[in-house]
Amino acid sequence: MFSELKFPVPWGHVAAKAWGPLEGHPVLCLHGWLDNANTFDKLIPLLPRECYYVAMDFSGHGLSSHRPAGSHYHLLDYVSDVRRVAAALQWRRFTLMGHSMGGTVAGMFSFLYPEMVDKLILLENLGFLLAPEDTEAWLKSKRMVIDRLLSLEAKQQTPKARSPEAALQRLLEANRHLTAEGGAILLQRGATETPAGLVYNRDMRVRTDRESLTVEQCVKLLQKIQDRALIIVAQDGLLVPHKLDNRNRFVKALREAFESTLKEHIQLVEVPGSHFVHLNEPEVVSGIISNFLTAQNTRARL
Repeated sequence: MFSELKFPVPWGHVAAKAWGPLEGHPVLCLHGWLDNANTFDKLIPLLPRECYYVAMDFSGHGLSSHRPAGSHYHLLDYVSDVRRVAAALQWRRFTLMGHSMGGTVAGMFSFLYPEMVDKLILLENLGFLLAPEDTEAWLKSKRMVIDRLLSLEAKQQTPKARSPEAALQRLLEANRHLTAEGGAILLQRGATETPAGLVYNRDMRVRTDRESLTVEQCVKLLQKIQDRALIIVAQDGLLVPHKLDNRNRFVKALREAFESTLKEHIQLVEVPGSHFVHLNEPEVVSGIISNFLTAQNTRARL
């Protein structure tokens, strides 16, 4: 059983759902890009019952309010969502678990507020997005962000209504890693029923910007993690770690960091499955996550 939560923010509210006892160890769960809190529906019931899990909807996703007109959705805006929810819950120190984009937000929050995070769990994410190394490519990506936002504002289209079947089919077409069951779970929170059909809840502006960092910045930020981190990557996911070495130098730099000072407190696990393994086949990762949650931290605080 879960309960619905709603936290007031200046532009409306941030929605969330919670499982477990209020007095349990706090775990804040962060969903991926264009997803919502339901992404954890099948995983959390398999995790330790003594924890209190809160899965939030980022602004512009799920049941949370959209940001004001003219606004972007930057990475730091999502980090601010986390900080606001933690303050509302009066959590001073807690575990962060993030999937995909939620992992990037969790990583950045851990780097900015290391004293607030006791453990970090990243599902199909390495804690950040890699920026284009070529300056012209970087400039092009930033110009595209502005152009997309202005284009969306100029169109001001009414959200398209679809039948439940069509809404699910569109979602599955856009994400080959989702099963029909997983897609239906996300739609329960990701769409609203209207007389004309289902309308997606997401704010289309969330598609305009995804901030990223250089290789050097990523490795330096990893070294700021004060407590234990668990990184789970899927063999058929978006990272496909065994194929990345020939694609960019980031994985080489990351592994070198693991082999030096980082290996003592960062655990990297590869599991069978796709990008949504935690939703499609939660039993594949639930044991690994449960062991990590219940293990005592042995590393001294920095």
